[in-house]
Amino acid sequence: MTTLAALLLVVTAFLTALLSGIFGMAGGLVLMGVLALMLPVSAAFVTHGLLQLVANGWRAVLHRQHIRWPILWNYALASAIAAGVVLAVAFVPSKPLLFLLLGLVPMLVWLPKNWLQLDASKPSHALVSGFLVTALNLSAGVAGPLLDIFFVRTALSRHQIVATKAATQVFSHLAKIIVYGAPMLVAGKGGVPPWWLFALAIPASMLGTTAGGWVLDRLSDANFKRWTAWIVTAIGLFYLWKAAQLWF
Repeated sequence: MTTLAALLLVVTAFLTALLSGIFGMAGGLVLMGVLALMLPVSAAFVTHGLLQLVANGWRAVLHRQHIRWPILWNYALASAIAAGVVLAVAFVPSKPLLFLLLGLVPMLVWLPKNWLQLDASKPSHALVSGFLVTALNLSAGVAGPLLDIFFVRTALSRHQIVATKAATQVFSHLAKIIVYGAPMLVAGKGGVPPWWLFALAIPASMLGTTAGGWVLDRLSDANFKRWTAWIVTAIGLFYLWKAAQLWF
């Protein structure tokens, strides 16, 4: 990896953490696409997991007073089960398939609300969320729009949504690091960016997350949900175009 490419990733880490700090998702979607363009698929998953683990973890710390802990613990249990299943199957998507999945995932935000009566505040729904979201995260690299379906019907405020979603994604990104990183270590494969990139990108992610929180405080709940849907849709359309390029 060239120095210029590494610096681009550091800037991307800041900007995507800023985006996720405001909307609770979208940033990870952009970051995964950038990494997939620059790295082998498994290395992209591990790098994305490490950077997003910090971004989501720091966001959860910043908004920790708003976390709904019962949701988090149910999610974490199901997330561990999903990680075990994917690790046993040893599934690694090809790059064209990865971009196809990255393009399709954002379209979930347009599912009619009355189709799925899901609410993460219900224990059984939180468990289903943990399994499905983690499984999708391990297949497409991101799953924010699917996670959002479980929160759109809750009575939570925007701060509670962002905080709880960030905390749940700590477990999903840990699963990504383990599922894709462990086989790379066993096989002695490289491809992950150098350590100094993470030394720069991690504080950049934390700074972006903090700045995103300042913007979040100034958004209304209505604008928060409206802008989220349109932003992730635009990103998804770009990825579908990229997938078509790679396939044809």
